[in-house]
Amino acid sequence: MLTRFSVAPLHTMTRSLASVAMGRTAPDLVITGARVLSTYTERIHADREVWIKGGRIAAVKAAGAYTKSRLTGAKRYEARGGILAPGLVDPHVHIESSMMTACAFAEAALLNGTTTVFCDSHEIGNVCDVAGIEWMLEDARRAPLSIFLTVPSTVPATNATLETAGGDLTPAKIGRIFDQWPEAAALGEKMDYVSVALGDERSHGVLAEALKRGKPVCGHIYGRDFVAAGAASGITDTHESIDREIANDFLENGVWIFLRGGNPTTPWHSLPQAIKAVTELGANPKRVCVCTDDRDADDLFLFGMDWVVRQAVAAGLPTTTAWSLGSLHPATRYAMDGDFGGLAPARRADIVLLNDALEVQNTWYGGELVVERRKITPLLERALSKPYRYPRAAYSTVKLPRKVTLTPPLPTKPVTANVIRVVPPGIVTAHDRVVLSPASSWTDHLAKHEVCFLTVVERHGKTGGVGYGLLRDFGLTDGAVASSVGHDAHNIVLAGTNERDMQLALATVKKMRGGVSVVRGGQVLASVALPIAGLLSDQRAPVVAKATTALKRAWKKVGCKVPYMGFNLLPLSVIPELRLTDKGLVDVLGMKILPLFV
Repeated sequence: MLTRFSVAPLHTMTRSLASVAMGRTAPDLVITGARVLSTYTERIHADREVWIKGGRIAAVKAAGAYTKSRLTGAKRYEARGGILAPGLVDPHVHIESSMMTACAFAEAALLNGTTTVFCDSHEIGNVCDVAGIEWMLEDARRAPLSIFLTVPSTVPATNATLETAGGDLTPAKIGRIFDQWPEAAALGEKMDYVSVALGDERSHGVLAEALKRGKPVCGHIYGRDFVAAGAASGITDTHESIDREIANDFLENGVWIFLRGGNPTTPWHSLPQAIKAVTELGANPKRVCVCTDDRDADDLFLFGMDWVVRQAVAAGLPTTTAWSLGSLHPATRYAMDGDFGGLAPARRADIVLLNDALEVQNTWYGGELVVERRKITPLLERALSKPYRYPRAAYSTVKLPRKVTLTPPLPTKPVTANVIRVVPPGIVTAHDRVVLSPASSWTDHLAKHEVCFLTVVERHGKTGGVGYGLLRDFGLTDGAVASSVGHDAHNIVLAGTNERDMQLALATVKKMRGGVSVVRGGQVLASVALPIAGLLSDQRAPVVAKATTALKRAWKKVGCKVPYMGFNLLPLSVIPELRLTDKGLVDVLGMKILPLFV
C-alpha cells in the first residue's frame, strides 16, 4: 500500500544506501537530466541526477553517471532539464477545513507538490473528543501522504460557561495521545492565548504535557502585547503573523513564524505583510516557514503550498530561499530534517519536478511516481480508491432540538443592541452598539442599521441552547446561510434575514447530517454535505471541490461579503472582539457573556 510506512526506516537501510552511493549496487530509480534545487546551500545545480533505493535517496550525482557505470537494472526517468526539488512540507494545516478526509486530501496535496503535512485536528476533536482524533489518525495512516499530528490543545476553545462543545481534551487525555501515537509530533496551536497570558491553570497544564515530553508547542497569538507571555510559556511557533511588526516581535522572542498564504479574497493571506519582517526589516529567514493553515476543497487545488512559495518569491525572496521556507525549514522546525526537506542521501525520495515558474509537473512520493504531467498516476488512483472508512458513530453527530426559534424577540421598548461588526478581511470582529427604537417588525431594523440575524444552535445533543445576535457589514440582504462548521465548538451557525429561510437552511444541514447551505426565497440554492462529524465529506477531492465551487457562487449571489470560511469563525470565542456562541454574545477580552439588548 502506498503510505508513509511504505518506505523503510533509515536504520534498516544504511548498508544498502551506502552500497548504492558507492556504485557497488544499482539503484531502483534514477531521475536524470535535471537541475537540482539544494535547500541546504540555496543553489540550483545543473546537469544532475538522483539515485533512489528503497524509497530513499542514495546519492545526487552528475547527469549521466549511471549510464557511465557498469550497473544495470535501474529504472530511468528523463527530467528534460526541469528542476528537481524536495517535496513541500506544510507545517500548519487543518485537514478538516478542506471538508475532506485525509485520504481525499492527499490527492490535491500531491498534485501541488506537498508530500508531508503537520495537521491540527482540533475540529474533529471539538466534536468527538479523543475518538475523533483517533479516527483521523487512522485515516492519516491509510493516506498516501506523510501526515503528522499536532495534538489539539484547546478543546473546547473556551470554558463551558461560554460555549458547548462535543469534546473536552483535558491535559491527561492529551498526554495519553502523545504516549500512544508516534505520529503526535507537537502540541497544536494554543488558541486561548489570553488565558495563557493570564496564567490559567488548565491552559498551562496542557502546555506542560508537551513540554515535559520534549514536544514543540505551536501558538496562536493576536496582539503584540501577548507575544512575550506566549514565548515565556513555551510556545515556539505561530502562524498568526498578520503584519511585519508582530512578525518581527515573534522572531526576536525566539518564535518560529509560519507565513500564511491563502486565497487573497479570504482572511488567510497574511504573507505579503508579514514577510516584510524579512524583506524590509532585515530579519534572517532561518526561522521562517510558509504554511496554508485553512483551505476549502476548491482552494486546496488552486492555492496549494507551491502557490504559497511562489507568493514568497513575488514578495521578494530568492527562489531557493522561498522553496526552503516550504520544505527544509518546516522539517527542521519539527526536528525531522533527516527525513524531509532536502535532496540528499538518506532522505526520503519525496521529490517534485518543477518548471521554471515553480509549477509542479511531477511528484514522487517515497520514490513512487504519483503525479506525472500534472495528473495523478494509476498507482495513486489505486491508493485513493481504498480509503479509510469512518465508523457509524462519526455519521451521527448533528443532534438538534426538535423545535427552535432562530430569530430573537422584537424589542417592545427602546434598547441598545450589542452588534458584531465584520472587519475585513474577516478574522477579527468589532463590537458596535446600536440604538433600536420600537418598530412594527424586524424588517425595519435590519434595513435601517444594515444588519442581519446571527444565530448559533447547539448541535451536540447536550443543552439545545440557542444564542442570538445581530451582524453588521456581512452583506446578506435576503435569504439565509447555515454551517455545521462553526469554529471551534462546531455548533450550527446561521445568518439570515427571516425566520422561514433560516429554518430551511437549518433543516437542510440537519438532513445532510452536517454541512453548509445557502437559501433564498424558500429555495435551497446550494449545499455541501459533510456527514462525517458534520465536518467532512466522504467523497473524493474533485467531487467536493465541484460542490464547494457551486456553494461559493450561491454565497456571493445572496450578497455575503465574507467568504463562508470566514463566516465559520464568527462563533470563535478566542479572537477579539465580540463573538456569538450557543450561550450568547461573548466579550472575548473580558471572557464574559453579554446580553443582546441593554
